[in-house]
Amino acid sequence: MGDAVQLEVAGRTVRLTSPDRVFFPERGFTKLDVARYYAAVGPGILRALRNRPTTLERHPEGVTGEWFFQKRAPRNMPDWIPTARIAFPSGRTADEMCPTEEAAVVWAAQYGTLTFHPWPVRRDDVDHPDELRIDLDPQPGTDYEDAARAANELRAVLDAHGLRGWPKTSGGRGLHVFVPIEARWSFTEVRRAAIAVGREMERRMPERVTVKWWKEERGERVFLDYNQTARDRTVASAYSVRPHPHAPVSAPLRWEEVAVARPRDFDLATMPARFAELGDVHADMDDHAFSLEPLLELARRDERDHGLGDLPYPPEHPAMPGEPRRVQPSRARKPKPPAS
Repeated sequence: MGDAVQLEVAGRTVRLTSPDRVFFPERGFTKLDVARYYAAVGPGILRALRNRPTTLERHPEGVTGEWFFQKRAPRNMPDWIPTARIAFPSGRTADEMCPTEEAAVVWAAQYGTLTFHPWPVRRDDVDHPDELRIDLDPQPGTDYEDAARAANELRAVLDAHGLRGWPKTSGGRGLHVFVPIEARWSFTEVRRAAIAVGREMERRMPERVTVKWWKEERGERVFLDYNQTARDRTVASAYSVRPHPHAPVSAPLRWEEVAVARPRDFDLATMPARFAELGDVHADMDDHAFSLEPLLELARRDERDHGLGDLPYPPEHPAMPGEPRRVQPSRARKPKPPAS
């Protein structure tokens, strides 16, 4: 696999073993290519990960081999990478790595990390998200273009409530829109705000957008996955490499690019050149922190005026107060007809 190499990354030396191991056979990209990619976009991905507890999606043998999520910080992690203790819905805890330097990302790449999944919190306050993350997930029969149309309407919804979002490709067919918020609200409240956004989107685009949790109810629409805001749910960070054969990356976009972008245009080979030319197009995101109160008021109005309360949580979560039954509609027991 070739001799180990030393990479200089923002003042630190990172040792990379087996640099010639092929991670993406379809494109021929190696482990060294992945590490060099992360060094090239270092300031951008560090902005997305800085001080955030981060789960590592590791593919030690490349995209055709076994892979796993690593939530607990690796035991051999250098002491210059800090950690934060996070609590799962089960009540268990774990210490997760919190990158504070570009070299931490390249160090993780040495161990086969392709995708970084940061929590929407910072290590100094792990119970109050500072980002509202909206995941637009195209369902069968829809594609990126449908997500792009939904994203532009989402932009109008956010603007109407005094908010601004920063869009990026998911690395697949979908789009993510991140809204920086004040770290004042709980995971439950942030999730409630995401549901309110989704319902407003349904009202505006009933044939194109849904918040239906059960797949059998979604139809050929874009699913606004409100549960990505639940505790211990994360999405791929900006600039993360995704484990698909063509080596796509999750690409930050400017709003004017959303309608014309094509996810396959952003990959391990093309993103470094884009970054060198444009820099991090989301660089100003941390300069803002919006209030979630307008969306929470929308949620209260939905419940008061329309009887729209909570929606189902993911299956691994304990039952939550006010949550409807987690029963797939086609399997729910039908009420018995009245006796004649």
